[in-house]
Amino acid sequence: MTAYSPESVPGRHGPSATTEAAPHEVGPVRTEYAPVHDGDPDPGEIVWTWVPYEERDGRGKDRPVLVVAREPAGTVLAVQLSSRPHQGDRDWVPIGSGPWDRSGRDSWVGIDRVLRLHEEGMRREACALNRMRFDLVRKRLRERYGWS
Repeated sequence: MTAYSPESVPGRHGPSATTEAAPHEVGPVRTEYAPVHDGDPDPGEIVWTWVPYEERDGRGKDRPVLVVAREPAGTVLAVQLSSRPHQGDRDWVPIGSGPWDRSGRDSWVGIDRVLRLHEEGMRREACALNRMRFDLVRKRLRERYGWS
């Protein structure tokens, strides 16, 4: 595994930086489940990238995200994961535990922020989320943003 300094984490700076996307302004979005364990970020996979904090002040954190759709420009749309409990919060979808969290903690997917990820901005591919859990997230994204 490659060791990265905090300044050199993929997705943090430059043209491959992970950015926040305005969900209602990205145009038609077709979510799909198409994981292929090939080192590229594919819809249905959990990958690691730099995620900027909502304050947009240059700070952020290397964290897992769930890829939910491909964009024509070659980027993908993703939503962040958190191991902090979010029971009862409509902005978060529980997905349980998986190999993306070494401690085996339950995770939640935040649907209130959508991230645009470049292949070069991905640090590593963790795993594919199973179809049933992906479909729960997809359903909530469709309800919230009208995506297909």
